[in-house]
Amino acid sequence: MRRLFWFSAGVAAGVTVMRKLNETARKATPTGMAEQLGGAMRELAGAVGSFGAEVRAGMQEREEELQDVVRNADTVQFRRVDAVTDSGAAGTRRARRAGR
Repeated sequence: MRRLFWFSAGVAAGVTVMRKLNETARKATPTGMAEQLGGAMRELAGAVGSFGAEVRAGMQEREEELQDVVRNADTVQFRRVDAVTDSGAAGTRRARRAGR
C-alpha cells in the first residue's frame, strides 16, 4: 500500500512538472510572447481608460463647484486688504548686523 501511494505521488508530481515545463516552453515561443504582450497592452489600455474616466469625473465635479461659487457670487462680500510694501517695512525697523 505504501508503494502504491508513493508511486501515485510520483506520477502526480511528474504530470505537474511536465505541464509547467510545456507551459513555460510555449510562453518562450514568438506566439506565446505575442499573447503575453497583447494581454499586457489590453490591461494597460483598460487602466488608462479608467484613469481618464476618473479625471473627467473630477473635472465635472470641480466645474459644478465653481459654477455654484459663480451663482452665489452676489452674496459674497469682498473686503480690501492694503499690502505693506517692502520699503515701508524696512524704514520702520533697522536690520541687525551680523555678530551682534
